[in-house]
Amino acid sequence: MSSGQMHPDAYPLDERLVRRLVDGRFPRWAGLPVERFASGGTVNAMYRLGDDMVVRLPLIKGGVSDVTAERHWLPRLAPLLPTALPEVLGAGEPAAGYPWPWSVYRWLPGEIPEAGALTDPVALARDLAGFVAAMRAVALPDAPVAHRGGPLTTQDAETRAALEELRGLPEEDVDCDALAAVWQDALRAPAWDGPPVWLHADLMPGNLLVEDGRLTAVIDFGCAGVGDPACDLFPAWNLLPAGAREVFRETLGVDDATWRRGRGRTLSQALIALPYYRKTNPAMAGNARHVIRAVLTEREQVR
Repeated sequence: MSSGQMHPDAYPLDERLVRRLVDGRFPRWAGLPVERFASGGTVNAMYRLGDDMVVRLPLIKGGVSDVTAERHWLPRLAPLLPTALPEVLGAGEPAAGYPWPWSVYRWLPGEIPEAGALTDPVALARDLAGFVAAMRAVALPDAPVAHRGGPLTTQDAETRAALEELRGLPEEDVDCDALAAVWQDALRAPAWDGPPVWLHADLMPGNLLVEDGRLTAVIDFGCAGVGDPACDLFPAWNLLPAGAREVFRETLGVDDATWRRGRGRTLSQALIALPYYRKTNPAMAGNARHVIRAVLTEREQVR
């Protein structure tokens, strides 16, 4: 759930506007209730439509590509993966002053997993490894480059800038020197020299759904594409405790270089997110702090 406005250029969405959009585009759903669904999402807003659907709309222009990418790729990926994926039921277009495309999806049941409160972390680790392995095995042609899927060096300037910003926030009590060392270690790791593989590329807790502790669905494929397999190791540090983290690694068979790059990529995302979302998105900021703690604890254990 977010508090305040996350982005200065966010579009002012509300239930009345979403109601007008749905009624104008899909008259068959005009009588269904519309209600904002609170989430930790950063570039898209969600509104429940009746009991069985959800409307997903970009909050900022940067979210438009997510809408179009999911419309194209979700129907192609769904038969190839072991968990449920969002199903697009309707393609909305700009109207009523709203400038961007939007979509209606089938509602997927489940709960967002919470780091530190997993009921069966080892089983979830194996489920996540199975999903990542299935993504890597996808062979669909004409794949886009995944968000963050390129060389780790492309994230260096933004990551170091975020570290410097955190140095100016003493209330966060972050050991920036230790984190800089972890980042430098990731940069020194050998780069991926194999063929690019399919990735979800944003396996944050908010994009996972679980029931009875087991993974049942993965959502938000706006970042998906091909690239370095280290990009899909996020759950190791943003969700799983140490023991389950090792199960995740062993099940996937991750080599040392890929693990170091994956840790660096996960840390980079957290470092960039924390100063940006610390006052507007408690879920994102809280997860960033969890990643930082997990990475530093792992660093101490291997020294």
